[in-house]
Amino acid sequence: MTAATAAPGSTDETAHDKGRWIERWEPEDEEFWRERGERVAHRNLLLSVLCEHIGFSVWTLWPVLVLFMGPEYGVDPGGKFVLIAVATLVGAVARVPYTFAVARFGGRDWTVISAGLLLIPVVAALIVMRPGTSYPVFLAVALLTGLGGGNFASSMTNINSFFPQHRKGWALGVNAGGGNLGVPAVQLAGLAVIAVLGAGHPRVLLALYVPLIVLAALCAARWMDNLGPVRNDTGAAREAVRDPHTWLLSLLYIGTFGSFIGYGFAFGLVLQTQFARTPLEAASLTFLGPLLGSLVRPVGGRLADRLGGARITLWTFAAMGAAALLVVAASLRESLPVFLAGFTALFVLSGIGNGSTYKMIPVVFHARALARGDGDDGDGGDDAEAEGSTDAEAAGRRRSGAAMGLIGAVGALGGLGINLAFRQSFETVGSGTAAYLAFLGFYAVCCAVTWAVYLRRPAAPADTRTGERAEAA
Repeated sequence: MTAATAAPGSTDETAHDKGRWIERWEPEDEEFWRERGERVAHRNLLLSVLCEHIGFSVWTLWPVLVLFMGPEYGVDPGGKFVLIAVATLVGAVARVPYTFAVARFGGRDWTVISAGLLLIPVVAALIVMRPGTSYPVFLAVALLTGLGGGNFASSMTNINSFFPQHRKGWALGVNAGGGNLGVPAVQLAGLAVIAVLGAGHPRVLLALYVPLIVLAALCAARWMDNLGPVRNDTGAAREAVRDPHTWLLSLLYIGTFGSFIGYGFAFGLVLQTQFARTPLEAASLTFLGPLLGSLVRPVGGRLADRLGGARITLWTFAAMGAAALLVVAASLRESLPVFLAGFTALFVLSGIGNGSTYKMIPVVFHARALARGDGDDGDGGDDAEAEGSTDAEAAGRRRSGAAMGLIGAVGALGGLGINLAFRQSFETVGSGTAAYLAFLGFYAVCCAVTWAVYLRRPAAPADTRTGERAEAA
């Protein structure tokens, strides 16, 4: 993303025909940030969290809806895993265009549009969610809920532009953590419906979200802002695609966010399939892990701000490997309490890793821009050096903003992989043990990549605020 300057005395906000725009935005300027920027950024962050929260709830509707689908629906466990897997797939793919929609339409305007689009999958599910509906119809409606997954990418890209470099870890962590809370929120809502009305009333759950979606869209329209300096930059997108660090960070994000969303989608169905829990029992156990994982995501971002994202990410993957071993042991022993403890640990650790890995994105691209000397015109002198540094920072923001959508999309595909791994494991060996072993191996790979690329004698200079480094590939 880019930043622009305005002449002294220019106004912060300019009314355009298409909504509310801010034409001057300089978060790295301490005076600007203190006097005007911080207040505006925090207001947009609050509204962004609300809309992203609803988006996550809609994206994860089907992992809850399948708990309502008893034998009368005629869908076996394998078919249910496919329903939640296709929602994951569409949500991942939608993140790419949603990222660039922010620059095309403006962060406020696109938030209003994307929030309104959530009515489509919710109303569609409200119409078809009953016994006797054909499986292809269920599949099509599950695909539509993937629209909610796209909201994350546009929300994170938008908030990334509002905050200065040294606050991005915290801001992105709060934004993502508040959004991730949509997962346990819809699970708790589903639990309440099942506990009060029974498993035969899934439409009540769906009806609850219609007014919430309308409220979120109206709040965004009333109080959010568009940033005029943010413009579509296809060049930055091409540069991000060609940069190997985009794909290396995507691999790490598969391990953190892919784990969080994949386990969040599959956990209730795993409890039903492997441990024969009833819908009420499964719903009463599924919300805690996603809730804790969402709450600690800002902690991961804050730790990354202070200690460096790569360090926190490495420690997190090592701990996730240990938690996966605990889940394997519980699966072999068929111990539900140990299984729940291991899975809860995986949720918490993935939440911390989500925050630290996402913090790495702007830091890595900032460090690489400085290492390459982007914006250095070669004229020498203090003024030229300062200008070159400013241009390098702008180049880093452009590339990191473009990379966020790609990394978020690939990371979400990890959730698809987890659900397909569970489906294959249950069909092949009758339990999830083989899938857990595969996850353990993947965490080991992520540990090796984090250490080798971002901690072992990298060539690029460290970011002075975080100690983060990036290899100059």
